[in-house]
Amino acid sequence: MANDQIKKADNGTYYFRANLGFDHSTGKRIQKYRSGYKTKKEAKEEYAKLVLQFASQSLPTEQKRIPFGTFIEDTYLPWYQTQVKESTFENRAGTVRKHFSCFYEKFTDAIEPIDIQNWQLALIRAGYSPNYVRVTQGMLSVAFDRAVILGITERNPSRMVGNVRGQKPLVDFWTLEEFEKVLSKLYKGDYYEHYLFISLLFLFMSGMRLGEASALLWSDIDFTTGLCSITKTLYYHNQSDYKFTKPKTRAAIRSIYLDEDTLSELAAWRNVQRVVIPDCEFVLSYNGLPTTKTRLPRAMKKLADLAGVHRVRVHDLRHSHASLLINMGESPLLLKERLGHEKIQTTLGTYGHLYPNTNQAVAKKLTGILNYSEPKTSIANYTSNQHTADYHRA
Repeated sequence: MANDQIKKADNGTYYFRANLGFDHSTGKRIQKYRSGYKTKKEAKEEYAKLVLQFASQSLPTEQKRIPFGTFIEDTYLPWYQTQVKESTFENRAGTVRKHFSCFYEKFTDAIEPIDIQNWQLALIRAGYSPNYVRVTQGMLSVAFDRAVILGITERNPSRMVGNVRGQKPLVDFWTLEEFEKVLSKLYKGDYYEHYLFISLLFLFMSGMRLGEASALLWSDIDFTTGLCSITKTLYYHNQSDYKFTKPKTRAAIRSIYLDEDTLSELAAWRNVQRVVIPDCEFVLSYNGLPTTKTRLPRAMKKLADLAGVHRVRVHDLRHSHASLLINMGESPLLLKERLGHEKIQTTLGTYGHLYPNTNQAVAKKLTGILNYSEPKTSIANYTSNQHTADYHRA
């Protein structure tokens, strides 16, 4: 991983040592050292460029036969890190190393379609869902695509085999009644419980993603108009390493109106928060730092058990908001805009099944809608049709 290779020198500049695979004529690892970069970002970019340049060089055929593990660690992952957001890379790099390692000792061009099929079946037998296997194999296909582009192999065995059939996941959520039971277990007189209360309430009533809500600052909320501006998301690695990043899509940058009850609760929380942390900018914070990925899930498990409701994930509070709006009769288009979906198909594909008795309601609305008068004799003169003549003669 590029960040592990890049170091800071005593003089404040950055350097790295790039592992570029093996010289198969000698069996020795090929390494290149570069230094003197003013910023870590500059060093990271040069690191990735060097790796790609080396990998794309025209090598003798016998030298292109490199182990899949060498290709993944020294060529593919450093390139992939330059293509996606930092949080995405961290999440997927672990999956790559966990599930691709069974191929690491094989030469990249020697991996056969039967190897991929057996790998698919092994993952399913291990209990992984078809959707998880689909996503994981999708990453494997992308890796082989890169190997083909770089001339390391001539074919992509993953795409030759094809992916497993996915299953449409059903969203889970808390109903309004279930959520009310959860809130009733939180005492706002306790500072930390008040923080949990406002965090869960805000996610349930706004439908925002956790990363969006974690990045929300008090300056993003206009308490006069009720307008909440969503323009960023939060990348959180640890307490000393977090930053704002751009949303994945343009549609995720949006403004939504908050209801008066939520605004009132937010104003009350801001007053309490300022007593403890006067200069805190983050809305969902009890210690001056943004909310972490693990804090709310732990609290939700405990609260669900106390309230006697089923457990859900933090992201399911977003689904809960959507379900609430659907039950209130709101349209898919409104959901799309409020949730920040790029396409209406995403909204319909995710929440279409939650619309209750839609067909029945339409049928009731159609009943009695037509009003016409039937003529006493044929005007269009179709009574002479040869197939119906016997009927009219009877």
